Amino acid sequence: MSDFKDKVVVVTGGGLGIGRGICRAFSAAGATVIWADINDEVGKILEKEAPGPGEICYKNADVATNEGCQTVVAAAGADGIDVLCNNVGIAPLNTYVPAHELPIEDWDRIMDVNLKSYFLMTRLCVPEILKRGGGVIINTASVQGLQSMKGVSAYAASKGAVLSLTRQLALEYAEQNIRVLAVNPGTIDTAMVAQSFD
Repeated sequence: MSDFKDKVVVVTGGGLGIGRGICRAFSAAGATVIWADINDEVGKILEKEAPGPGEICYKNADVATNEGCQTVVAAAGADGIDVLCNNVGIAPLNTYVPAHELPIEDWDRIMDVNLKSYFLMTRLCVPEILKRGGGVIINTASVQGLQSMKGVSAYAASKGAVLSLTRQLALEYAEQNIRVLAVNPGTIDTAMVAQSFD
């Protein structure tokens, strides 16, 4: 990774798995990483584990809410943001059911975390990225957004929507020097995947 000294990177859902790797990699490249999650225990550990020379600053925030997102963006300071990594995602084990058995509140929570948070964070971070003259928004989607499996209707729908949102945002902000892209991870050895296998 290139030198990210003096760069500010915001990461949502960085406590475990992919997000943890993102936080550590940007810290190792010299960035100041503002990381949002709701897991205080993991948050404190990851702050101490920052490989440096950059630092990792944990903020307890539910980014499914506008208030939570505002807390994260405020923690980045007034000088702007260079990179936003919309990474947060949930797929609770109790939601691995056919669509007609999925409680509405579980559908809503998955959509709020996996999709709405990406919109909310983008909405708040774009003005901060423009302060830097441009930057990058990276959205973690999933192969589930392209092809799927049984029992994950809300998760698959949220990830397909992330891909569509990414395409739209890329067009929206290209002329303002903001690149918007998505990555589609397959099966990776993370705690969430391990739980689903169990």
